[in-house]
This record gives sequence, C-alpha cells and structure tokens, in this order.
Amino acid sequence: MIELVLRVLCSLTVVFAILWALTRLVRRPLGSRGGGTVTVVARQQLSRGSSVAVVKVADRALVLGVSDAGVSLLADADADLFPEPQPAQNPVGQALKRFRTGPA
Repeated sequence: MIELVLRVLCSLTVVFAILWALTRLVRRPLGSRGGGTVTVVARQQLSRGSSVAVVKVADRALVLGVSDAGVSLLADADADLFPEPQPAQNPVGQALKRFRTGPA
C-alpha cells in the first residue's frame, strides 16, 4: 500500500514538473525570438489559399502576394509609410493567464 502511494506521489511530481516547465515556456513572447531585421507589419487573408503581406526589411516595405504556389513581390514602398507592429501576443499564454485569474 505504501509503495503504491509513493509511486502515485512520484508520478504526480513528474507531471507537475512538466506542467511547470511548459507554463514557463509559454510565458515567453513569440515575437522576441527572431531578433532579425525582417518584420511582418500586416497580413490580410484574401481567400483560402492566398493573402497579402506587408514586410519591413531595413528601410524598405515590401508588399507580397502569398499563395499556395509561392510568394510574389507586388510592390516596393518606403518603410516610413507603415507604423511599427505591436509585439505578438501568445494566445496560449493569454488563455492560461485568464484561467489563473478567473473570468472577467
């Protein structure tokens, strides 16, 4: 009987350690991982398999057509015409935060 209780406690400890590690991983914002000079400013879905994206590269803004067949350059513009995008929010982290604090 004591052996069974010890096994259950050890198993629960491992499960809680894994859950703790996953929550620590989820809390990190996704937008800060790259650190490169390429930034997606906006993206608009046009149909099921196609969209238009505005991408900043250094001092240029590229308007790209994205489809299942590939990516095409539609236009080239000055990067100052487009505002800096807000940092990406992690939807899983937001859901966990709402779960911890309770319903609004």
